[in-house]
Amino acid sequence: MRLIKKKRAVWGFGIFPVFVFLISYPYLVNPEESYLISFLFLTFLYVTLAQGWNLVAGYTGQASLGQHAFFGLGAYITAITWRAGWTGYLDPLAMALSGGGAALLAIMIGMPLLAKLRGDYFALGTLGLGEILRVIFTQGGTLTGGPVGLMLPSSAYQSLRPYYYLALLILLLSLVTTALLVRSRFGLAFIAIREEEQAAAANGIPVLFFKILAFALGSFFAGLCGSLYAYHLFHIHPSGVFNLNFALLPVLMTILGGIGTLWGPLIGAVVLNTLFELANIWLPEIHPIISGVFIILVMMFLPQGLVNLKAQAGFFHGLPKGFLLERVFFFKTDKERR
Repeated sequence: MRLIKKKRAVWGFGIFPVFVFLISYPYLVNPEESYLISFLFLTFLYVTLAQGWNLVAGYTGQASLGQHAFFGLGAYITAITWRAGWTGYLDPLAMALSGGGAALLAIMIGMPLLAKLRGDYFALGTLGLGEILRVIFTQGGTLTGGPVGLMLPSSAYQSLRPYYYLALLILLLSLVTTALLVRSRFGLAFIAIREEEQAAAANGIPVLFFKILAFALGSFFAGLCGSLYAYHLFHIHPSGVFNLNFALLPVLMTILGGIGTLWGPLIGAVVLNTLFELANIWLPEIHPIISGVFIILVMMFLPQGLVNLKAQAGFFHGLPKGFLLERVFFFKTDKERR
């Protein structure tokens, strides 16, 4: 009973007001002049990308580095179908095809990779997939526009408001899907595979099926993000949509927020994207240094992520004086300190 009251208080005083603000804000300002609208749009996309990666790595234990491959594929599917006249501007069909195409590729690639590779080898395999797709689309001729890419009819643009709401809708879809999955038998199977794959198989869990399912779902959300990104830019090219940032940043955001948790990717994406934006505005020349130091410190002292900050706080209380300085500046391990 106390737990139910606590959840209601969190929803009533925390989540619900934020949700109302996010829904109403685009109508309180001019979306074309609001920096916050653009910032939130990009943050929503990163939250969805991070949540997709979290499904694969956080809950199933299969660390993938191929989110940029599915993101770029989704962007190109939208661009090609729109230029061919099969779909239109901000067309749900194009977005569904982009997400579905990315999921289909994940199934085709996942069957051989997930059956044979694990851990770092699987991560490197998915990283190679992004590079293969980048080269294929660079050499794609008139269909993909080669290295120059594809131009889309920008005259269709009217306002940033629909982009904002579509990105928010995709984010909510990824959150609800993850929440429903992890509370079902599918989620239990994911976690069982992550904790002990052989034991899960011995108990009758079809390990490969659930691995591919998580991989396809994560890729589906990446494809949706790529589709909306293409509509937003009106010009896509291989170096842009297959950029490694779309593979590495979701990983960092998820680990920063809390890997294997529902709210971790959201918290990590908001914090990291805010940090990057502030550093880019106030200290553009040393922006990468500040961002890199922040990430290193979080990895060293908050390995369970910000979502578990309270649980990790006790870790610092019991530390002797000088521990942080020694660990940060002299890189002493616990064994060396003894």
